[in-house]
Amino acid sequence: MTAPSIAPLPPVAARADRPALGVLLMLGFCVTAPLSDALSKIAADDFPVLQLVLIRFAVQVAILVPLVAILRDGFAMSPTGWLLTAIRSALQIAGIFLMVTGLTYLPLADAIAIAFVMPFILLLMGYLLMGEEVGPRRLIACAVGFCGTLMVMQPAFEEVGWAVLYPLAVAFVFAAFMLVTRRLGREVGALPMQANSGLIAVAALGVFYAAAPASPALTLAPMAGHLPLLAAMGVLGTVGHLMMTWSLRHAPASTLAPMQYLEIPVAALIGLWLFGDWPNGLAMAGIAVTIATGLYILWREARP
Repeated sequence: MTAPSIAPLPPVAARADRPALGVLLMLGFCVTAPLSDALSKIAADDFPVLQLVLIRFAVQVAILVPLVAILRDGFAMSPTGWLLTAIRSALQIAGIFLMVTGLTYLPLADAIAIAFVMPFILLLMGYLLMGEEVGPRRLIACAVGFCGTLMVMQPAFEEVGWAVLYPLAVAFVFAAFMLVTRRLGREVGALPMQANSGLIAVAALGVFYAAAPASPALTLAPMAGHLPLLAAMGVLGTVGHLMMTWSLRHAPASTLAPMQYLEIPVAALIGLWLFGDWPNGLAMAGIAVTIATGLYILWREARP
């Protein structure tokens, strides 16, 4: 499961820009992220959300832990680093859990469009909690962008009720997730960061899963016939996040960040293809407002 991540991770070491490669990697993220979400939406018909989140992180561990060991990237971190990683893992678990739950009620494009209020929330959190300078134009743009999100939520609310708040909660959780990731990225590379987060998440979810009351809904028996679907969900989620992170190490954030909004129309096309869903007129207008204000904020951030 992947949520919008406009804020860039700071690079561990200086690298020469390779814009073409960065753009290709970001395009890959814009396709793989909504595909992973769509597979989660399909799998949620047969599996409880807790089990899907555990499988998602288990696949991440299976891919990244051997990769980090082969590359000798190192798992060691300072005590502060491990604490931040644990907080980051808890936030990522919460964000994925909320997003998968929201997708059981909402069309794919609507859920992703609502979650894209995250850059506005991140800007406000930086202003309120970290004392970052935010001018009046950016604050007005945040308000307009949130109005665009409300336009997307309104028709969805009429159909599914309070379930529209799940992707909105995802935006708040992943804004905090990005703030922690910014801090952690100063001492840890992308691969070991993700590998360590996955290990902590699997351990925590495994304990919770084992302690859950016995229930037919929580058995692993149905997994055999769904292994390709579950494996694809985990692989796409893991690879998509890595492509986004690596893209920011090959091209400037100002070049790549606007491209992330391509995830919304891609999600709309995937939703139409797999589920026959298409946002109505008001939701489409809200998506346009959200994208426009997000691009305006990015333009303002790029100015001195």
